[in-house]
Amino acid sequence: MLIAISGGIGSGKSVVAHMLMSMGYEVYDCDNRARRLIDESKCIREAIGDSLGRCCLSTDGSLDRKVVSDIVFKNPDKLASLNRITHAAVREDIDNWRKCRSEKTIFVETAILYQSEIDKMVDAVIEVTAPVEIRIKRVMHRNNLSYDEVLNRIKAQNNTVVNPHPRVFTIINDGIEAVLPQLHDIMNILVSK
Repeated sequence: MLIAISGGIGSGKSVVAHMLMSMGYEVYDCDNRARRLIDESKCIREAIGDSLGRCCLSTDGSLDRKVVSDIVFKNPDKLASLNRITHAAVREDIDNWRKCRSEKTIFVETAILYQSEIDKMVDAVIEVTAPVEIRIKRVMHRNNLSYDEVLNRIKAQNNTVVNPHPRVFTIINDGIEAVLPQLHDIMNILVSK
């Protein structure tokens, strides 16, 4: 069973992923794997440079992630273009990763479940939520970004979902309600079926 851990930036999905890893589960981290795929593939980097501008590529051909971020989180069309380039590669990588796993239950962590169409690959979704102001403070502290930079990233991830996944379980990560008991309850439901 492949289960998505989803939620917007700063919601705490990585916290849930680390809890699952400490329980012995394997978790595919979409952000880290996408970075690696881009770093390893000249074709992907060139496609990004062609789409967003050659300014995104350093003289050695590597991707200048700061420049890319500055462009895509202010321009929805450029973000959509970047996503078109990377999502297919990530989905294929997830599929290959999944085929190499013998465990019955594995996880994929993603901030953009529906935009990436990973929702079509998974059997269930654990959605991690938190109030926007808490998310902004977390990301400002963690990534040393300004309030507006974080807000732009949150807006870029916002997506109205017409057809949500049929099996969604929610974890509230507001700093008040404990996350681990919520995760245990969800895992008891998922693993018992």
